[in-house]
Amino acid sequence: MTRPGPLLALVGVTAIWGVTFVQVQDALALYPLFAFLAVRFAISTLALAPFAWRSLRTLPREGYLAGVGVGLLLAAAYGLQTAGLELTTVASTGFITGLYVVFTPLLALVLFGTPVPRALWGGVVLAVIGLLLLSGVPGGSAVGNALVLANAVFQSFQITAMERYAPRYDPRALTFLQMATSFVGFTIIAASLGQLEVPEGRTVWGALLVTGLFAGALGYLIATWVQARTTAARAALVFTLEAPFAALFGVLLADEVLGWAGWLGCAVMMAGIVLAEPAAARTLRRVASRTERT
Repeated sequence: MTRPGPLLALVGVTAIWGVTFVQVQDALALYPLFAFLAVRFAISTLALAPFAWRSLRTLPREGYLAGVGVGLLLAAAYGLQTAGLELTTVASTGFITGLYVVFTPLLALVLFGTPVPRALWGGVVLAVIGLLLLSGVPGGSAVGNALVLANAVFQSFQITAMERYAPRYDPRALTFLQMATSFVGFTIIAASLGQLEVPEGRTVWGALLVTGLFAGALGYLIATWVQARTTAARAALVFTLEAPFAALFGVLLADEVLGWAGWLGCAVMMAGIVLAEPAAARTLRRVASRTERT
């Protein structure tokens, strides 16, 4: 029987992930987007280094290439998500980001020919309906929603790639390489756009520390610890709480007004995510088992 402690810790992590949407949106009003992402991933990289350096010493060349490649996918996802968050609402960003659960099995079907369970198609339909309802939320943006939707697609690529490479290489080394690759990529972009500047103010530094340490490095370590102590199904279900936490904090802290259509869209999209989650988990297990055989 699973003890409640690990699951409660994971709920705490998803709550932190949810509140960061509000903090990042506030920080982006004061600090350039790509500079924010560069500093955020610099903090995560430094925080993870003590846990990853030993595994990095024994990681083969192919593992480094895998980590950098997956890191580019992660950077693309975060760049699109943060750019979208700058334009649309916190609630929309949280729920649309959660659609990676729906996209991941579809991606596995396209790339690896992995069969898609029937329940997933119901999740796809609900997700589309929820997205249409969210598009009419006051303060939202069609362009912002589209950017966040593209982020969900790239997150699906990243998750599928990690499921394929994690059985082969140490996940701590892979995660560190992803953070480091994102840091280098965003630093280059920020420098080319003339955005590099020293962060100032409590709002900006608060968002950087929470996203870099607690939502990034510490969140990953807690999630890894929890997943070793509970079932994948239970952990996956807790992960879906990120979206409603984002909506809750958007209303409480950012004074967002969703209206009946917005709340209905969130509810329908959440139903689609929960419906698709078991299908996504089964699909990823098939991808992992195929990797182990090859």
